[in-house]
Amino acid sequence: MAIGVLTAGGDCPGLNAAIRAVVTRVTAEGEAVVGIENGWDGLMSGTTRPLTRDDVRGILVRGGTILGTSRRDPYVHGEGYESVRAAIEANAIESLVVIGGDGSLRTAVQLQDGGLRIVGVPKTIDNDIAGTDVSFGFHTAVQIVTDALDRLTTTAESHNRVMVVEVMGRTAGWIAAYAGLAGGAEIVLVPEVRYDLDEVAARLNRRHAAGHDYSVVVVAEGTPGPAGNVSSRGVDAFGFDRIGGIGQYVSSELERLTGFESRLTTLGYLQRGGTPNAFDRVLATRMGLAAAELALEGASGVMVGVRGDEIVPVDLGEACGEPRLLDERRFAEAAWFFA
Repeated sequence: MAIGVLTAGGDCPGLNAAIRAVVTRVTAEGEAVVGIENGWDGLMSGTTRPLTRDDVRGILVRGGTILGTSRRDPYVHGEGYESVRAAIEANAIESLVVIGGDGSLRTAVQLQDGGLRIVGVPKTIDNDIAGTDVSFGFHTAVQIVTDALDRLTTTAESHNRVMVVEVMGRTAGWIAAYAGLAGGAEIVLVPEVRYDLDEVAARLNRRHAAGHDYSVVVVAEGTPGPAGNVSSRGVDAFGFDRIGGIGQYVSSELERLTGFESRLTTLGYLQRGGTPNAFDRVLATRMGLAAAELALEGASGVMVGVRGDEIVPVDLGEACGEPRLLDERRFAEAAWFFA
């Protein structure tokens, strides 16, 4: 029998570190690991390959995922468990380690109901998966945004501009709040907290009147506009809303309300790519090791989560509930420094 591993959903810094940990721990017990390529799509098509300790040497520092990933789903783009049965049986997969976000973990729950043993590993730069204090990928994304804010602050100061920076965060403002605090942003806008652009403009006016004639505003992509989420592009092929555009709206409105020249920077996929930082390398490694041990023990229906400084098993269903929204206390800490 073998233990399978796949990465599904959006890419995220630390995926290779988690894969490396799973393979290292499982093969140390003399058990086989089957790598499933391109997420659930690979399990549906039977695109798999064996993974040995040598296959994962040197991948710790690499971004992306050596297995590839996709957003295809056997319950949306196939016939559910029947779509993956052949690959599971052909590879003698007894247990599957699923490294993914809340959507991928919901699919995992359904496959478990079909009889497959599942151990989940949460990953997302958005940090919005329930059941864990933090997900790997988040701290790297915050560092990338903070570095960008440092650079944009100097050009804002040189040109007396308002720089609006749109960052990822469909439902939760963790990246915006943490990077805004670390990067010294004058204003942070997030999906969880109502805001009034007239008040934001007034704050910037007071700041500029005091002689500080530049400002940096951070806005999470899922922050609603006056009529809800800013999107005119419908849904993508996988059923997700194509949100985005709130940064342009905020930038244009602040220029209109204040008269200050405003420029928008949308960081987009820069936040997800590249090598993971040290924190995420360690966290992903610890999570991968814990998931491998649970799979070896025959556990199922669990996800590894962070509670304090410990990696603990969490009911997989908990990760599939409501998103873990930004803690109001974290936003309040950042708000002390607004304008």
